[in-house]
Order: sequence, then structure tokens, then C-alpha cells
Amino acid sequence: MFLNKFKLDGKIALITGGTRGIGLSIAHAFGEAGAKLVLTSRNNNNDVLDSLKKANYDVSLFEADFHDKSIPQKTIDYTLEKHGRVDIVVNNAGVAKHGKMEEYNDDLLDGIMNINVDAVFRMCRSAIPPMKKQGEGVILNIGSISGLVSNIPQPQVAYNASKAAVHMMTKSLASDYADQNIRVNAIAPGYVRTDMTNLPKENEHWYPTWDSQTPMNRMAETHEIASAALFLCSPASSYVTGEVLVVAVSYTHLTLPTKA
Repeated sequence: MFLNKFKLDGKIALITGGTRGIGLSIAHAFGEAGAKLVLTSRNNNNDVLDSLKKANYDVSLFEADFHDKSIPQKTIDYTLEKHGRVDIVVNNAGVAKHGKMEEYNDDLLDGIMNINVDAVFRMCRSAIPPMKKQGEGVILNIGSISGLVSNIPQPQVAYNASKAAVHMMTKSLASDYADQNIRVNAIAPGYVRTDMTNLPKENEHWYPTWDSQTPMNRMAETHEIASAALFLCSPASSYVTGEVLVVAVSYTHLTLPTKA
């Protein structure tokens, strides 16, 4: 009985940024659980698509650059045209740009807010009407521990603010649409071993600080985030909405470095 609650047989799952990192692991988790997958990517990742098909997943790819305001609606339209419904939307696509406030120009600010906040808002706005028509749906937003704490030593006020916005968007949508049988949750990962945390040499000194603030003293692997995503998007979490689930880092406190 209980293992069956984690199955997604026949569900249509749309995952943005689904061809790399956390998104790709979520695609594997959902595919293994029986979902039909629609993944977005800025590029035509045929190699990734082929590897997923070899795993016997039902998967298609939609090329999408979320800087274009029309892409969220086009992505939902593509999914509806192909499958007739959309059961799960995972807003995973995101960017991270470090920089001190006084050096963070408007182009950098617009770039990070357009992808991390505006595109998530538009995806949710486009997904809600068909989910209401279906009588059910699940939205999962990928936030960050950076939307809950001011982590150090990297200067990233814009990124932190963008992820905090995603968390509050999640909670607001959850309360607005709970009576429509639409659940909305978020995951706030800590540091995860992906391309985004593959630091350039000049910033490698950040790693010891990250590890020292993480109880497990290591980064998370992408499959550890994907397991949480499967829970939140499956019937196993049927009574969970409006939650921001912290995964992997779980800061118990944030200790600032002391000067000698």
C-alpha cells in the first residue's frame, strides 16, 4: 500500500531545466515512478534525451529560453497538445550569479530575477488553469537554503532574494488553490554537487566554509534532492501543501567568522 503511494503511473510531469543537475535526477526519479516526462532545455540535448529513452522512459524535449516571457505559456501549450493534460510542474530552471551589491548592475539583476522569479511566476500562472480544469495538480518549485538564511562567504544578495521570493510565492499559491485540489510546495536544497557549485579556482576557498556549516560535512548529491521531489509530487504527500522542505544542509545556526 505505502510504496504504491510513490508511483506516478500515467502522470504527465513537466520539468524545467530537466536535462542536467537536479532537474535530470528528478526526471530519472519520475520516469522510474512511471510518469511521462516533458523536459525543457535551452539547447537540443539529444544525448540526454537518448539516454532517458534507453531507460524506457516516455520523454520529450521542449527547447525553452525562459528569458522570453512567452515561453512558459508555450511550454504548457506544448505539454497539453502532446498529452492532453499536465499533472505535475517542477520549476527547476534557475541561475546563480554572485556579486556585491554595489557591483551588481541592472543587467545582472534582471537576468537573475527573470529566470528565478518571473519565469516561475509565469509557469505557475500558465499551469493553474489546466490543473483547475482537471480538478487536480501539483506544482513543485526549487528554491534554496539561500532563501532562508544569509549564507557565507559568497556575496549573493540578489540570488538570496530571488529564492526567498520563490518560497513566498509557493506558500501564497498553496493557500490560494488548496480548494481546487492543487498542491504547491518547494524544496530548499543546500549545496548540491552540480555545475552550479563547481567553483572557479579563485573561489575554491569557499568550500571549507560551506562544509563547516553543513552538519553532514559534505554536499548533497542530486539524487538526494530528487527523492524529496518524488515524495512531494506523489500521492505520498497528498496532505502536504505550502511547505518549503529543506534538504541536505539544514543549518541549525549560522556562525560568522571572527576576526583575530
